[in-house]
Amino acid sequence: MPNHDITSPLITSDHLILTVDPPPTSDTTSTTPFTAGGNPFTFLGCDENEALTIPAPMTVDPFKNNTPNIEGFYEWLKMLVCLPIAILRLVLFGLCLAVGYIATRLALEGWKDKENPMPKWRCRLMGIDVALDYQWIKRKGRPAPREVAPIIVSNHVSYIEPIFYFYELFPTIVASESHDALPFVGTIIRAMQVIYVDRFSPSSRKHAVKEIKRRASCNRFPRVLLFPEGTTTNGRNLISFQLGAFIPGYPIQPVIVRYPHVHFDQSWGNVSLGKLMFRMFTQFHNFFEVEYLPVISPLHDKETAVHFRERATRAIASAMNVVQTGHTYGDIMLYMKAQEAKQENPSSYMVEMARVESLFHIRSLEAVEFLDKFLAMNPDPSGRVQYHDFLKVLRLKACPLSEKIFAFIDVEKCGTITFRQFLYGSAYVMKHRGFHQACEEAFAECSDAVKGYIVEQKLQDFMQQAIPSWNENEVHELFMLFDEDDDGRITKDDFHSCLKKNPLLIAFLTPHLQHKECGGNNGVLEIV
Repeated sequence: MPNHDITSPLITSDHLILTVDPPPTSDTTSTTPFTAGGNPFTFLGCDENEALTIPAPMTVDPFKNNTPNIEGFYEWLKMLVCLPIAILRLVLFGLCLAVGYIATRLALEGWKDKENPMPKWRCRLMGIDVALDYQWIKRKGRPAPREVAPIIVSNHVSYIEPIFYFYELFPTIVASESHDALPFVGTIIRAMQVIYVDRFSPSSRKHAVKEIKRRASCNRFPRVLLFPEGTTTNGRNLISFQLGAFIPGYPIQPVIVRYPHVHFDQSWGNVSLGKLMFRMFTQFHNFFEVEYLPVISPLHDKETAVHFRERATRAIASAMNVVQTGHTYGDIMLYMKAQEAKQENPSSYMVEMARVESLFHIRSLEAVEFLDKFLAMNPDPSGRVQYHDFLKVLRLKACPLSEKIFAFIDVEKCGTITFRQFLYGSAYVMKHRGFHQACEEAFAECSDAVKGYIVEQKLQDFMQQAIPSWNENEVHELFMLFDEDDDGRITKDDFHSCLKKNPLLIAFLTPHLQHKECGGNNGVLEIV
């Protein structure tokens, strides 16, 4: 036995390989909560202990109609008794619409100058009455003169408000471009010198704001009416206001509409227009109230549109005695997508898009694309996705890094994830300051320097160096996810487009050291 003093090294080799037992591979069918800790996206500049923060969902649904179905003996009896009245009302409504259409066509005949106000004699040709049995409309307050408040903002509950405002104020309105194609209605709103806007086009929204400001500044134009919520609600809450009415910086008059009811909720909500109209026609009487609030002016020239909007929101919410939520029209899009997919509770897929947009600058269309991805993961009736379905759709293999990513999103640590968690987790990665640079570096590492694109063999070599347990078929599945046009190669545009839709995948495409630190070395630890 050799002699060693206390200064002699116990290990004389300059290179030691220790083999340790790798962590057990998770059963992909297991629903046991994952305990993998830490942030798997530290390479983006995140702190190792930084956890994903997801606000609790709102407990209210601002779009839900309280009486979507005909229920109870009284309602059925009332519907049968009112059926002859409904037919008469339908005839009157059609007659009013036809008269309004003809008058509008005459008013528009030969009028080519769309940039200037319509002559008054043309305006007088147009008139429309309300034939839905609103004989007594309760009014509180009165409209301010156009010179005092050139812009009016109102909450939006049903399709009745535009008809009422057209009859009461004859304003210029801001409407979606899609409304122009509606039969009859498109012609009428065109005569109102409507300001068309594509809510998904930044340039269109910018143009609409300029047009609002131009018309508000000229007393020859009618006052401008906007529904800043951008869609209808049930009237029991306010949703996030868009900025369009407040950017021009002109005084506004808030207006509130209410539909008091006992048996039938007249809000458009989540019912079809045809069904809503039929229910309204078969009521003895429909109640409608309108309240004109005091004019709100900008405090000073430097007041921001955001602060101006907040003051107007508080005034309307206070008068209505309701709270404002962070929902937008984007939440309606998510709801409809979940409803089309036959989800049991489509309301649970709404995420308060105003908050998401504020935190991550994620647009509504992007959120809908993430929902498409989530729905492909086969959520259960409660709207939750299992680990193995998560892996299947993202073309991933069960491994320690996959578990760590899933555990990072699973903030409740219950072994399943919701759409809200999936969206927030994906947005957190995609909008991190280091994401774009990580994508550039990943493409440079995976691609052929000469050809400038990624072939399957190159991706296979890269992935198997990082995670040797991945086989050729598993890498092929991942390659096909990136190769959307199926041309056998992944261009830089393909690569960035796929990662934008699947940002969580960036964790698998970082330099090899990242994977080895997450257990991708099959339990072999090298000490040099």
